[in-house]
Amino acid sequence: MTTDPPPGSGQQPPDDDPFKKHPPQGGPGAPGSGSPYDTPGGPYGAGGGGPYGGTPGPTDPRAGMPPLADSGRRTLARIIDMILVGIVVWLLTWPFGVSEYDVDGDRINVGNSFGQSVIAAVLYIAYDTLMTVRSGQTLGKKWLGMRVANLDNGANPAMQTALIRAAVLWLPFAFCCACVWTAIAGGWSFFDRPYKQGLHDKAAKTVVVSTR
Repeated sequence: MTTDPPPGSGQQPPDDDPFKKHPPQGGPGAPGSGSPYDTPGGPYGAGGGGPYGGTPGPTDPRAGMPPLADSGRRTLARIIDMILVGIVVWLLTWPFGVSEYDVDGDRINVGNSFGQSVIAAVLYIAYDTLMTVRSGQTLGKKWLGMRVANLDNGANPAMQTALIRAAVLWLPFAFCCACVWTAIAGGWSFFDRPYKQGLHDKAAKTVVVSTR
């Protein structure tokens, strides 16, 4: 048995993405819409109270979305992901003697260091891309109640979008200035207005929203 509406009824089949924003039926604030995001001012009510104290206007792309995720939680989720993937990188490279810091006397084995950087970049980008396309959530984001969404429609990012986002974040991290780049790219969301975007979000046109 299918739950799809009968042909010609004019109704759309249910959306599998529960967090995707939906336009209100009958215009903004239509009575009986049943959605907290269909009231005047979006999910924050008529008296303002958006994440920055303002009411999203009708042309604001975040109108109809859940609230933007807190930057502190985003940072913690990223640290969790870094640890999880870092463990996998170490397990894959340790048996082959590939380590980030392989010192022989006064010489550093650049080849081994570069090899681990390549493996780390591939795994970090693959992990972030596939998880984001699948559900909008890496494990860190899932555990802390947030997800990545397209800025224009609130849906899960497509493969190309997720790949751009992951590459901007993880390529510099894997090959140079790991701590500095992570602080700049991810920390950008602490100061960005109005969408709390990191540099990788800006490149991919995404935002991170709360699921709780």
